Amino acid sequence: QVQLVESGGGLVQPGGSLRLSCAASTSAFSDNAMGWRRQAPGKQRDLVAHITNDGRTVYEDSVKGRFTIFRDNAKNTVYLQMNSLKTEDTAVYYCYAVNSRGSTSWGQGTQVTVSS
Repeated sequence: QVQLVESGGGLVQPGGSLRLSCAASTSAFSDNAMGWRRQAPGKQRDLVAHITNDGRTVYEDSVKGRFTIFRDNAKNTVYLQMNSLKTEDTAVYYCYAVNSRGSTSWGQGTQVTVSS
């Protein structure tokens, strides 16, 4: 199982930006698909963004054009750049990794709060 350590969450005003980081403790990082999901109180853990091992990306419609997922394989890290943040983006954000066998690992979650 891959250990994932998230950072970068916090409190930001509407229209502001945050960058989330997720560092993976595996020598096979480059073989993993990576991504982010988020969960608000009383809601499901929904997809935010996904990136394959060769850099293909997919985004949830509500964040497309505002969020960018990218990875640095040399640092074993995936990032989520979040711009033009809205109050509806408030949630706990979870990083995940999916290996070549389809097994999934999860980070502990980091709180993002968008409020004035």
